[in-house]
Amino acid sequence: MFSASKTGAVSGGFQIANSLRFRSSASAYLNRTPSVAGNRQTWTWSGWVKRGSLSTGDHHRLFSVRDLGPSNQFWLRFNTDNTLEVSGRTSTVSDFLITTTQVFRDPSSWYHIVAVFDTTQATAANRVKVYVNGTQITAFSTATYPNQNYNGWINYTQPTSIASSIATEYFDGYLSEVNFIDGQALTPSSFGEIDVVTGVWKPKRYSGTYGTNGFRLNFSNGTSTTTLGYDSSGNSNNWTTNNISLTAGSTYDWMLDSPTPFAGSSYGVGNYAVLNPLQKGSALTLSNANLTVVDSGSSSFCVASSFAINSGKWYWEVTLGASTSYVGMTTTLAANTSISYLGAISGQFMYNPGDKNACFIDGAGYSYSTGATATTNDVIGVAIDFDSNTVVMYKNGSSMGTFGSSFIVGRTWAPAFKSNVNVGATFNFGQRPFAYTPPSGFKSLCTQNLPNVSIYNGAQYMAATLYTGNGSTQSIANTVNGVSFQPDLVWGKLRTTSSYHRLSDSVRGASSTLATNVTDAEVAGNGLVSFDAAGFTMNSSTNINQVYPYVAWQWKAGGTAVTNTTGSITSQVSANTTAGFSVVTYTSPASGSATVGHGLGVAPSFIVTQPRNTSGYTWPVYHISLGGATNYLRLQNDNAVSSSSTIWNGTDPTSTVFSIGSAFAGSYNMVAYCFAAIAGYSAFGSYTGNGSSDGPFVFLGFRPRFLLVKRTDAASYPWVIFDTARSTYNVITSELYPNASSAEANSSNDFDIVSNGFKCRISAAAYNASGGTYIYAAFAENPLNVSLAR
Repeated sequence: MFSASKTGAVSGGFQIANSLRFRSSASAYLNRTPSVAGNRQTWTWSGWVKRGSLSTGDHHRLFSVRDLGPSNQFWLRFNTDNTLEVSGRTSTVSDFLITTTQVFRDPSSWYHIVAVFDTTQATAANRVKVYVNGTQITAFSTATYPNQNYNGWINYTQPTSIASSIATEYFDGYLSEVNFIDGQALTPSSFGEIDVVTGVWKPKRYSGTYGTNGFRLNFSNGTSTTTLGYDSSGNSNNWTTNNISLTAGSTYDWMLDSPTPFAGSSYGVGNYAVLNPLQKGSALTLSNANLTVVDSGSSSFCVASSFAINSGKWYWEVTLGASTSYVGMTTTLAANTSISYLGAISGQFMYNPGDKNACFIDGAGYSYSTGATATTNDVIGVAIDFDSNTVVMYKNGSSMGTFGSSFIVGRTWAPAFKSNVNVGATFNFGQRPFAYTPPSGFKSLCTQNLPNVSIYNGAQYMAATLYTGNGSTQSIANTVNGVSFQPDLVWGKLRTTSSYHRLSDSVRGASSTLATNVTDAEVAGNGLVSFDAAGFTMNSSTNINQVYPYVAWQWKAGGTAVTNTTGSITSQVSANTTAGFSVVTYTSPASGSATVGHGLGVAPSFIVTQPRNTSGYTWPVYHISLGGATNYLRLQNDNAVSSSSTIWNGTDPTSTVFSIGSAFAGSYNMVAYCFAAIAGYSAFGSYTGNGSSDGPFVFLGFRPRFLLVKRTDAASYPWVIFDTARSTYNVITSELYPNASSAEANSSNDFDIVSNGFKCRISAAAYNASGGTYIYAAFAENPLNVSLAR
């Protein structure tokens, strides 16, 4: 998925060089007591935040005031349920309380959080505002606002803290570029902006005034722990650091981990890999901003990192908690978090530093006799080289020998760890200085080192657009942050009542539609009027233009179709090789069996086909994770996977053609939608359910915009589409079903969309039955290289 070529400086501008790690295990925080009061009615706080340990039993404060009472209080914090809350009280009386519906549990990237306090406003809802990644939050489970002209406790001469001084509310994670503006109610545009290339919110240097108690903490001065708290606004409103360490080793807290979305600086900064709390065994506890792991259970579990790689040269270090700490890797398809030992199943590799001969690869033992026994506090370096297909393990900087094996080839690997009871380890992916010099040419696991991808902004090729029909003529734009495209496939669905799914494409013609939830032939004359440069146009005859709310999923192929003769029959193809999508029309031969050119240049992973001029067929589906071309699903029904060579002729697609079998005998006019996996933009795979609300995490290497899921090992479970246009924040819950005409449904918890994939948050059998098998198709907002947390 990723190679180690240098990421280009696609995005320039303001660069953030450092962050400060706050370890809740060390009771780390900053404090300051203003000597004079500032403006207690109007202020703005802005900070870039990367979460470490997610809230469970404790709150995690970002910015707060608490007097010695403790009576008079203010806090901006993550709650135990991972919502974000702003609150204030006088004595025991709550003055205001704003709690988001949205949850924040993406630990693999950065959030930009802005809190604005302005009690001079006449409208109550304008007195406290919260923004995340440049967007104002408007959905709250609780929203009681302060009285007009209320004097809050921020900017008063009371102890003020960043990351909290309260034992049960220490923040665990990273903070960077923290600005506080005394006396002004600002918007996020003072601190960030949309990147013109990626469409992602990125940092911008604040250029205004700060006011009496205003400050800027950019953590750029690492001369001492004292200087780390220096105010760089010019106000000299310095902060005292508490339990922050600059001692070399696992406690070192001055980090290179940064929200700067791209390279282009000389610092080696960027978003770094951490251990992933969304992909760990239940008995494992992560701490120290997700760089330390301890096993407190009675059986074996493992944890994977938030990054995965499959080419290039990479290096990381693990400081052992004991000789029985097992260091290794897991493929993204075998990231089982509750196993007897790392390496017990296919797609895993494990080395036991305490026993130089104890190694396991793909479930089988492997002798590593050249190794050296390691023990507590030894540093194990791991160097994986996809160019030579080797892994070298180092003990305290000295090579313990080379694993040379084909087990590396063709797989995407994530660093991983497994330990015995009450044993742990601390990882370093390069966000702090390595203990030992990496071998030449090896890189740290940082977004700066991820490769260039072909698509940095998914809005150039795929859109999920909401609109309301008008029963007349209207044009619908698919523009997102200034980016739009001319679609070649528009799939529309009315959301609030029963209706057919309607598909129009540029090869069949805008006015012709097919419906995935029925077996009907193509209908002419009630589709779109046109595909436009930035969307599509409809009129009163368009069947997705009634006076109701709709969603339209759109993909960009290659525009006007061309003749393709690479198959045994001729096809008409509109292909976009950059985005891995083509629309193909063809006429099946009388025998049915044939090969059809698809124009993608790589083998498609996902194909949906359907006759246009006859009814009774049920949208056959090829998916790379169904176990071969004899297996298929049907988009029109909720059946389990079936097996027959008559659909795809028992032949997997190639880089030039896909095959059809005798099921299509009869000279039918056909259409096929073909999708290939594109690194950082689209992925097609499978996962196994665990029957828990702490469900499987699926690494995609991008933050998805569109997610299609189907259970394959049992019948009566629908195809389900999720997208981030209808579910604008986590948890995503809005469901539509391609095989049914049903209106949109909403669950209480389905999936979290995160910066590097998705996480199942429900135990329902349709998505996460224990041992159940599921396939997915996903398309990106942005690749992990530039994604923010959601």
